[in-house]
Amino acid sequence: MTNKNIKWISLVGLYLVITGISYLAFTSFISPSSNNPITDQPTDVTPMPSTRPGILTFSGPKTATCPLNGLKYTEDEKKIWSERRPLTVMIENHEDARPLSGLSMADVVYEAVAEGGITRFMAVYYCQAVAGAGEAKYDVGPVRSARTYFLDLASEYSDYPLYTHVGGANCSAPIDPATRRVAGACTSDRRAQAIEQISDYGWNNKGTWGDLSQFSLSYKVCRREPERTGEVKDTEHTMYCSTKELWNIAASRGLTNLTVANSQSWDVKFQPWSATLAQAPASAPEVKTFSFDFWPGYKAYSVSWTYDSKINAYIRSNGGAPHIDFNSGEAITAKNVVIQFTPEIRSIDVHGHNLYKVIGTGKGVLFQNGVKTDITWSKPSRMARTVFKTATGTEVNFVPGNIWIEILPFGNPLSYENTPQS
Repeated sequence: MTNKNIKWISLVGLYLVITGISYLAFTSFISPSSNNPITDQPTDVTPMPSTRPGILTFSGPKTATCPLNGLKYTEDEKKIWSERRPLTVMIENHEDARPLSGLSMADVVYEAVAEGGITRFMAVYYCQAVAGAGEAKYDVGPVRSARTYFLDLASEYSDYPLYTHVGGANCSAPIDPATRRVAGACTSDRRAQAIEQISDYGWNNKGTWGDLSQFSLSYKVCRREPERTGEVKDTEHTMYCSTKELWNIAASRGLTNLTVANSQSWDVKFQPWSATLAQAPASAPEVKTFSFDFWPGYKAYSVSWTYDSKINAYIRSNGGAPHIDFNSGEAITAKNVVIQFTPEIRSIDVHGHNLYKVIGTGKGVLFQNGVKTDITWSKPSRMARTVFKTATGTEVNFVPGNIWIEILPFGNPLSYENTPQS
């Protein structure tokens, strides 16, 4: 062995000895289990739940009232939502698309038939999407297409609302099977042409571009996830969008809490519902469970709500099974459930489009605190807020918490199951 090799071997050996001594000193005198003040410093930081990485957490007194659901949140949460406007998202309810994602994050949810007895939701996100729901982590969906009556409802939530969808009912014409090209005039009833109405309302204009059609968004905002739920879904049931990224897109278009085009706040004409009714759980509710069908015979879309006095909320069943939010794995509940009866016009064109007249007046039923109340509703114009009143003419006061509005055709029966009396 040469002197040069001996020199290198000696240097390597010396390095290993020094490293071993350093390691022993570290483990003996600076052990994590010792009482060393460096490792045992108390902390005021609340650790994030290890099973839900990426979830936002907030601490401090809850003094800020949400204008949509009446709940109290921290000032830090308010700071986030107050720089935005409400976000509405079309979420389908086809039985092949279940379980659905993100409905429990919404402050308000509307449900109505889209076509063929199959219902669709419009979820309104604002406060609860910020409050610990993990907007940076969870997507919502599957997102589906626009319908005109949902546009009428979305119009209540801003001068130029954020409306998320994948295409929609439009001026469709028949396709020649031989040439696979348009071969005739528009066959869609004008009243059902949601895409054209979005344009007419100015939701696609510079400075008021609140239309969040998936076709104009990047993969970062909305994407296809065919295996999201653990089983492969057909393409039409696979679109999911990020609420956080949707709000980011809106901000880039000049729609935050302000509308750049007119320098007005989104809520300059917004009329919040009263939501200050005290939580008063009923040990013996007037109605334990109520259920209904949107269309007779479509049992996959039957709904029932069961009151649970322990949480003072109604638990939802969808198509005869518990309605589970895929994001949380928990059953969907609501503090308030409104049944809104509206005129229905079925299959107004060859495409099977339906209309529900949510502009006008009508009757309904409200369920809260285990109590059933007959109510009325009125909405004089597209941009006017729907107002719910009791039989005495007093505006409904909601229990602070999320609100579900079930839009049913006039004459649809409700079935009731009362609490057994001992």
